[in-house]
Amino acid sequence: MSDSVEPAGGRRVRKRVTNYGSGRGALLDAAVRVVARGGLRKLTYRAVAEEAGVTHGLVVHHFGSRDALIEEAVDHAVRSSLGVNALGGGSGRAEDFASGLGAMVESGPELQAFQYELLLEARRMPELMPPLRALYAEYFDSARRELSRVLDRPVDRGLSRLVFAALEGLVLHQLVFGERDVTEEALAELRLLLARLAGDGDPAGDGGDGDPAGDGGDADPAGGGAGPAEG
Repeated sequence: MSDSVEPAGGRRVRKRVTNYGSGRGALLDAAVRVVARGGLRKLTYRAVAEEAGVTHGLVVHHFGSRDALIEEAVDHAVRSSLGVNALGGGSGRAEDFASGLGAMVESGPELQAFQYELLLEARRMPELMPPLRALYAEYFDSARRELSRVLDRPVDRGLSRLVFAALEGLVLHQLVFGERDVTEEALAELRLLLARLAGDGDPAGDGGDGDPAGDGGDADPAGGGAGPAEG
């Protein structure tokens, strides 16, 4: 994409998009930002053109209709979201679970906001539901796989959805309130809970033999479970 500008009389100077592939991606990124700020109802040719710094006609040329623009923006956001999923590819250790979550929100707030806007709009526009279901199916599967690695056993749907709901809530709160430090504190607590579920946070620090009755978990609050929370 070219960074050159072209004066247009007294009108605002706009960037010219000269590469078809790059230009299309830039327009879709602009569409995501427009929706993130104003909701899906603000997604118009003119709004995308202004956001991208191009002409109205160029947006029309690339997409042809507003429905096509919405469809491609959703598909673009889904592919981008899966590319930055903070759950997949972890070490399989509790102390590393969702380690990239806070950074993901900071680096791509528009993408996260776009998804939440789509979730709300899907209640009014059922046609948005299939790509959202596909996206969240990937999220759910990713959370379940990573939890199974951390706990070293199969994880049922209820537990994986519970953990995912906690993570999504943290994303939403950081998106709205900032406070990444709060996100990291909450993740540390979640990792500690997962370590205990996996048996890594046994208070006796000896794999469980020190508490055969299983009722001594609160006797030593400074026990072996603190390690993963520091990760």
